Formats: sequence, C-alpha cells, structure tokens
Amino acid sequence: MGVSPWQASFRWRRWRGGLPWLLLVAALGLVRWSKGAGFADAYALLSRPFWPGSAQREWIQSGIQLEQQSKLRLLEQDNQRLRGLLALGQASGSGRISAAVISRTPKGWWQQLELGKGRLHGIAQGDAVMGPGGLLGRIQSVTPATARVQLLTAPGSRVGVWIPRTKRHGLLVGVGTSRPQLEFLDKNPYAVPGDLVSISPASTLLPASLPVGVIQKVDDRAVPAPRAAVQLIAAPEAIDWVQVQIR
Repeated sequence: MGVSPWQASFRWRRWRGGLPWLLLVAALGLVRWSKGAGFADAYALLSRPFWPGSAQREWIQSGIQLEQQSKLRLLEQDNQRLRGLLALGQASGSGRISAAVISRTPKGWWQQLELGKGRLHGIAQGDAVMGPGGLLGRIQSVTPATARVQLLTAPGSRVGVWIPRTKRHGLLVGVGTSRPQLEFLDKNPYAVPGDLVSISPASTLLPASLPVGVIQKVDDRAVPAPRAAVQLIAAPEAIDWVQVQIR
C-alpha cells in the first residue's frame, strides 16, 4: 500500500520540526569537540577592529614605560657594578691579588666561594679576602689554580674584631645567614647601631683595622655577654671579584 499525500506531508512537517534540535545538538557537539576554538576565533575576528580600546591602550603604554624604567634601572646597577670591578682591578698591588669568583653553590651560598687563582699566583691558606669596602673572609684551602674562601657568614667562622669608637673587642661569628653575630667580650660594650666594626689591632691572623661591617642591632640581654647583628660592608651575595691580601 502506498503512502498517502497526507501521511507524506505529516512526516515532512515532523522531520522539519525536529531539524532545529538536530542542528543545535550538532553545534553543541562541535563546540565540545573543538573546545570553543571556533567561537574564540570568530570573536577575535569580529572584535579586532575595536581593539585596543582607550583603556587597553593606556595599559599597554604603562607596561612599556615600566619595562623601559626597569631596563634603565638594571643598566645603572650593572654600570655601578662594573665601575666597582674596574676600581678593584686597578687597586691591585701592594701585596694584593685580584681574583674572579668562578663558582658557588646554592647550599653553601653564605659559606664559601671559589676563586679562579691559587697557589701558582701566590695565594696561600689563611690569606684575607676582601670585596668592595671590606673583609669577606679567609682562604680556607688552595690548589695550584683555584682557592676556596670561607666567608665571614659561614658557620664556624670566628674572627677577632673590635669597635674603634669604644675600643671594645669581640668575636665575629658566622651563623649561616647574611648577618654574622658579634659576641662581645665585655659585659658593657657601649655599642650602638651604626658603629663601625673592624679587625682587631691585636689580630695576628688578619691585617689589623680592616673594615668589616656596621652594627645593625644590639642584644643587651644576651648571656654571658651582649651580642650584635652586623651588616657586612662587602655583601657576599653580590660578589663577582675579590682581592686577596697575600702575606
């Protein structure tokens, strides 16, 4: 039996009524499969003539200015560092040897560093090592071509120092941080923040009166004697070159 025209028309209307739903399901499936990339591309193409807007343009200009200022600041810092290195190299002589820092480890950042000169250049164990402005540490060991420096900040480092203003002596002890501790020998050191700390004139291991650092904080209640936190003049974390005072 054939299909009547009425039945064919009904089937066509039914199929046509479900067509939008089929298209919607297909579109959702396509979005899920493409993870929305098509809509994102379409939005980008349609909105491109309107970008950047005034607010976005200001953000971009502000970002460019900040980038230029940061680059200028870094260039100024690098220029100052290079000037310091040049002055350090020109100061060689009078028993001093300039040497480059060739290695240091993150775990031993406040403990030691390696120099690119050694015994063949006249460096010996126990020599004083200085950075720009002050003492850094002492030569711990040497090879023919390298030398290892024990920093003043290293645990176990102990150096005799004094405060020239009050003439009070003490021991500068490394504690593994950027600021070693000054342990006074007197119960009344009369020390205040800002006092200069230098090598004791009575020292037989290091050249007398070498500048070391500046007192940052004093603990008067420490037992058996007061202690002080010292900021080193030559910051170990920013050292590229040093001078070794040979004996």
